[in-house]
Amino acid sequence: MSQKQKQKQQGGKPKTAITPTREENYAEWYQQVVKSADLAETSPVRGCMVIKPWGYAIWENVQRGLDGMFKATGHKNAYFPLFIPLSFLEKEAEHVDGFAKECAVVTHHRLEAGPDGGLVPAG
Repeated sequence: MSQKQKQKQQGGKPKTAITPTREENYAEWYQQVVKSADLAETSPVRGCMVIKPWGYAIWENVQRGLDGMFKATGHKNAYFPLFIPLSFLEKEAEHVDGFAKECAVVTHHRLEAGPDGGLVPAG
């Protein structure tokens, strides 16, 4: 009988290197798995992450699997722009409201050297 089976039989939970368990707090467990496996790390840009080689390899395998399923059903892939004009978002204001906090607004498209040697928006 395996250690895991013995623990279950005795009413105990199997011990894992990551706590909490997936069942207890999935979001925290997932973050710890990603960090422990060195798949990705947080970025200085809020809400973004740097996907490392092993993490990217997993992502490529997921894409490959999904791509095969999509094409088998006659679907075609498409890419959409990362930047969306504010006027488009305003047309769909009610829909956008649900994820407005996740939107980043780009207000400048060019930087230049400022008087103190730092970068400032051009203009």
